[in-house]
Amino acid sequence: MNAQAIIDEVNSAIGAHGMWKMRLRTAIMSGQCEITAAHACRDDKCAFGTWIYGPSLDAQVRAGVPYQVIKRLHAEFHQTAGGVLAQVERGNMADAKATMDGEFADRSEKLVRALTKWKGELVRLR
Repeated sequence: MNAQAIIDEVNSAIGAHGMWKMRLRTAIMSGQCEITAAHACRDDKCAFGTWIYGPSLDAQVRAGVPYQVIKRLHAEFHQTAGGVLAQVERGNMADAKATMDGEFADRSEKLVRALTKWKGELVRLR
């Protein structure tokens, strides 16, 4: 897979994961979400996760530090999103909001920073 294709996927991921913030905030405010906690915690079910685990990336990319870091951060992001939704499902909005504003915000920021860094490295390679 060429650098531009990876950059395109990374750009899509940054936008899509930004949408998670809105989805979780809406779930906290409304007390419901179209995605279950069990589904949200799966890092291989979103478009980016399908790509990360899919066959389009070669062994060299998968062996690289950026890929390994992003794969781990992406999994942590989804685990935390699932945790927020689990709290919503239990009706515990105060804890859901606290997790959202704390742990989720931190993991989201780390993931976006890592994606942005990887994208910058790829831009320099083109």
